[in-house]
Amino acid sequence: MSPNSEFSPTADLADLTAAPTPANQLRHGTLSLLETIGQSIANIAPTLTPALNISVVAGFAGVDSWLSYLIGTIGIMLVASGIGSLAARHPQAGSYFVYIGRTLGPFAGGLAGWSMISAYLMTGVAVVLGFPIFLGNFLAVLGIKSTIVPLWVFAIAFFGMVTYAAYRDIKFSSRVGLLLEAISVGIIIVITAMIIGIHGTVIDPVELNFSNLKYGAVMNALPFVVFSFVGFESAATLAKESSNPSRNIPRSVVFSAAIAGLFFTLIAYFMVFGIDNNAAAIGNSASPFAAVTDKAGLPWAAGVVYFAAMISAFACALACVNAGARMLFSMGRYQFLHGSVGMVHKTHQTPHVAVLVSAGIIMAITLATMPLGYLNAFGYTGTIATFGFLVVYFTICIVAPMDLKKAGLMKPRHVLVGIAGVALMTFVIFGSVYPVPAYPYNILPYLFLGYMVFGALWFAMLRARSPQILQSIVLDMEG
Repeated sequence: MSPNSEFSPTADLADLTAAPTPANQLRHGTLSLLETIGQSIANIAPTLTPALNISVVAGFAGVDSWLSYLIGTIGIMLVASGIGSLAARHPQAGSYFVYIGRTLGPFAGGLAGWSMISAYLMTGVAVVLGFPIFLGNFLAVLGIKSTIVPLWVFAIAFFGMVTYAAYRDIKFSSRVGLLLEAISVGIIIVITAMIIGIHGTVIDPVELNFSNLKYGAVMNALPFVVFSFVGFESAATLAKESSNPSRNIPRSVVFSAAIAGLFFTLIAYFMVFGIDNNAAAIGNSASPFAAVTDKAGLPWAAGVVYFAAMISAFACALACVNAGARMLFSMGRYQFLHGSVGMVHKTHQTPHVAVLVSAGIIMAITLATMPLGYLNAFGYTGTIATFGFLVVYFTICIVAPMDLKKAGLMKPRHVLVGIAGVALMTFVIFGSVYPVPAYPYNILPYLFLGYMVFGALWFAMLRARSPQILQSIVLDMEG
């Protein structure tokens, strides 16, 4: 099969399973453990939480924001355990599409891939929408007003550079992502330490007073808390390009989730503490960290933080395109989507068509939602992205012990972890619809549901017209 050949829905299965030529494969074994960690850390983009994500969480949970992040961390670690188990046994580029499909059947696998495509691409949209916010905040600290060139022009140029990097080289992408995140997180930690020093204590009686805990507010905040973590699992999409994926992918996923959870919980606590528990000032701000640094008498620090946020945004957007493209690539290879997205660039050995499709979708949705306002659009698209992840996280908690049972490796602790993960993910999903959040957040779950119904109808039609395609998921067609 030539590198440029397309996959026909009626192609003979034997032809589809033929060994691909090197030019038709992703670049195998090129990423080290550190570089696969770089993919997950870059996709999480920890810097974006204090720079912007926490505005949405604090708007819901107020002084209990840190508790929302702590609950979210526990849930994510349970999911990470399941992903690690599956990644060790099934090192495929399709990751969640393959994990779920091989246990629950190809239809469920197709829906999982469909869900993750929306998750990665909508996260990319949210990040691109966040870039002009960070740039505007950075310029404001410097006393500069961007009136000659609109901020959205910079956002488009920014994403153009992201797309070019994703198109060219996954090794470069992963290294850049990890380096940029290390720099930006380091900046956040140093400035937070300075704020703590000004207060002279780390004990906040208000945040630690559980008698005033608002259960409903903590519940409503959880979907966006999970959005802060999304991407921790994306190292799994690079399994084919990782050296020793059965070891490196599980370690990358679990390590990334643990480090991010610790960072988010502490930074939420200290930001609310640093602003004297005026969580509303964070929740109503498009520059939450600036509100904290101003309160601490460090107005210059906000400029440094938002410069770091722009760096982080680049790393995150790049990771989103990389992960989303590889989901499209694998589904194209299995013919759930058009075969062209399963093609590999002869020179760069990247899924170049899938990269361009992913980038095009992200930019189209970004431009369509900009009129809603950058901060509003960021919140809406980020929430929809979270639903895509939640569907798969929930299902992973069910599939992981089932997969181990099939291999004769299941132990009671695997079942307990799976049950706990399902319970917590159910808690998060339920919290997204009850108590009913304010408009338009109350309609976002139904928009996502409509997207999933469309995918289900598409796969049902595919199964009716070409049943052999869905059966091909049991084979690894990526070489």
